[in-house]
Amino acid sequence: MPRPDETRQSAIDHIQKSRRRRRLIAGGIGLGLAGLAGALAPGLARAAARELRVGYQKGALSIIRTRGVLEQRLAPLGATVKWVEFSAGPVQLEALGAGAIDFGDVGEAPPIFSQAAGTPLVYVAATVPRPFVEAVLVPKESALKQPVDLKGKRIALNKGSNVHYFLVKLLEKHGLRYADVTPVWLAPADARAAFERGSVDAWAIWEPYLAAAQQSLQARILADAEGVVKNRAYYFSSRDFARNNADLIKVALEELGKIDDWAKARPGEYASELANVLGLPKSVLDVAVGRYNFGTVPITHAILEEQQQIADAFLDLKLIPKKISLKETAPPWLA
Repeated sequence: MPRPDETRQSAIDHIQKSRRRRRLIAGGIGLGLAGLAGALAPGLARAAARELRVGYQKGALSIIRTRGVLEQRLAPLGATVKWVEFSAGPVQLEALGAGAIDFGDVGEAPPIFSQAAGTPLVYVAATVPRPFVEAVLVPKESALKQPVDLKGKRIALNKGSNVHYFLVKLLEKHGLRYADVTPVWLAPADARAAFERGSVDAWAIWEPYLAAAQQSLQARILADAEGVVKNRAYYFSSRDFARNNADLIKVALEELGKIDDWAKARPGEYASELANVLGLPKSVLDVAVGRYNFGTVPITHAILEEQQQIADAFLDLKLIPKKISLKETAPPWLA
């Protein structure tokens, strides 16, 4: 039978062992929680941080980029901005489809081709109509005097651009079919060279290339888009980004609206800043800016119907492979 002092010591040892086990368990739990928190922290930080990746062509968005105002506005929302420059709208939309950008600007025709190719785009805003900033040019001494004279002629244009649809509707308005002309697919710089060489009879182009060709080549406007097409530009996003980041898009559109207001109030200053961005003479930009109507408007069902008409025309001409519904490109907030 154990002595009383041995029993007392055994009880003390048991209590001390129990305390050590509890400390080890508590320590293990603490380390486990700390490790879990450490493992989750980068993911939580990534979830909290947001980025607006803006694809842009040289123009109004370039001015916003230079001023840094978008970064200032988005910082309180926990978002940063990444800028990616493109030479044309169709390339921007390819980047959107590849998940490389979240927001950008484009003419009316490229999104039709992009949607037909399966890009999950949505329109988030549009400009007011701008019919005077695209036209068909001919050389100064050309025998072509009116659009009906384009029958049988070679016309340079950028495939899938805003002037693509303009040309289709211009020919239709004057009793010609699209098949009555020969499109020559060239980007603006190459089209200008071909026009200057005389290897094409006409050139369908937009500003500021239009005003530049008038001034430096003495090119003559055969017809602009007045009474033919509205020629809006559009701002776009991906469906998922627009759904989850409507606040960021709203800020970007507000800044574009401010540029519109400034350009309307001070067109000379706007032309000067654009001349610096584009590397063109201010005299060219004075002419180009004078042809613009400024204003950014929300997407409506009526505006989407305008785009539907373009899509249907391209389907009839077999320029897109299938019928598309512009209802699928409505922004999440359009009732």
